[in-house]
Amino acid sequence: MNQTATLDVIKAADHHSHTQAKNDAIKTVSPIKQSFYDFYLDEHQNMACRRLHFAGSSFGLLGLAKSVKSRSPAPLLKGIAAGYACAWVGHFFFKKNKPASFKFPLKSFVSDFRMYSDVLRGRLSLKDAKFDKIK
Repeated sequence: MNQTATLDVIKAADHHSHTQAKNDAIKTVSPIKQSFYDFYLDEHQNMACRRLHFAGSSFGLLGLAKSVKSRSPAPLLKGIAAGYACAWVGHFFFKKNKPASFKFPLKSFVSDFRMYSDVLRGRLSLKDAKFDKIK
């Protein structure tokens, strides 16, 4: 094997290992994000609170869809208002705590849609936390 061919093999192997490392990094959830999501799930063990969050997120997404369709911000604003109203009723009246969004608004917003996704994928239950497949 000549020197050029050897260099090409080394470059290809290096590219493969770099791509694999990059893919592994993408699949890994950082410990900080994971620990906040664990905290977030602990704050949503009450099923009424969790159901209200799911309904609120649905209202928010419907508002977004209507805003895109109508090219008006009004439905999005209504969806956001309805979404937060549902979530806050869940916390104040059922869970009897302060929503995490008061201290961590961005992390809570992201975690709410992660929780929404986990419910849709069957990883979290809206019936009983004992049926949860995560945590």
